[in-house]
Amino acid sequence: MSENRICNLFGIKYPIVQAGMVWCSGWKLASAVSNCGGLGLIGAGSMHPEILEEHIQKTKLATNNPFGVNIPLLYPEIEHLIEIIIKEKIKIVFTSAGSPKKWTSLLHDHGILVAHVVSSAAFAVKSEEAGVDAIVAEGFEAGGHNGREETTTLTLIPSVRKAISLPLIAAGGIATGRAMLATMVLGADGVQIGSRFAISRESSAHENFKNFVVNSSEGDTKLSIKNLTPVRLLRNKFSDLIRDAESHCATNEDLKDILGKGRAKKGIFEGDIDEGELEIGQVASLIDNVLPVAEIMRIILEEYHIELKELQNKSLYQFDNE
Repeated sequence: MSENRICNLFGIKYPIVQAGMVWCSGWKLASAVSNCGGLGLIGAGSMHPEILEEHIQKTKLATNNPFGVNIPLLYPEIEHLIEIIIKEKIKIVFTSAGSPKKWTSLLHDHGILVAHVVSSAAFAVKSEEAGVDAIVAEGFEAGGHNGREETTTLTLIPSVRKAISLPLIAAGGIATGRAMLATMVLGADGVQIGSRFAISRESSAHENFKNFVVNSSEGDTKLSIKNLTPVRLLRNKFSDLIRDAESHCATNEDLKDILGKGRAKKGIFEGDIDEGELEIGQVASLIDNVLPVAEIMRIILEEYHIELKELQNKSLYQFDNE
């Protein structure tokens, strides 16, 4: 994959990016993915500035390969996070949840590559105009905070590919080599994988959360709180409470009161599977074990190459019989 645009851009072996997920993506997960040839990301969205600095320093000690930091642009302490990223000489930043226009030039001034996460072709175009170096197009299947457009990855990737010329990373519903191949056939140059890495041994998520995901079934996740801030959640007591409130026409203020503060931390990091916010993608139903990152990467890449060869054989067969 040496000629791959994502590999060339980030200096990695495989075009696989580990999503910067809150309460999952600490230094252990990021360094493990980077050590396996992918791009590990520290998820700064759940970190105070001093915690981010600590995780960056630990990642530097744990890997000699490229890694990056994911920053939600609406994060209240973003100025301090940016200062730390510059001070620590981070070379790759993935931004999300906001416009990249404000920060991209500053990051570029310090030699930092910027990739931005979008949920529509329109936002992809705006991000390209803002000067980012790559686009992550995240479909409706993804876990956590999601786009209001509810566009599936199958539709989103070719739409974004048609609209921009930048290197394109597909996200949302990707946990296997087959899915990786499918999105690259649709026009992506690489993939960003969240849920599968969230349920790895190196993930900082609580074991209760990991086991709850492993035991989940098809249809157990739903996009919730659409009027406030769309987020895909695994069904539990809290999500049922939210859906019941929404069905009774709860106001945004009512939903904010129910949501409270720290729900994601309570569920994902502290392991409260009843009252916590369990953010995970639709691929949860495909995840039936907790594996080390090295094994996850091996399985995905092996399946990718097997399916690629099979696809090539199918194409040749069809061509020969026309």
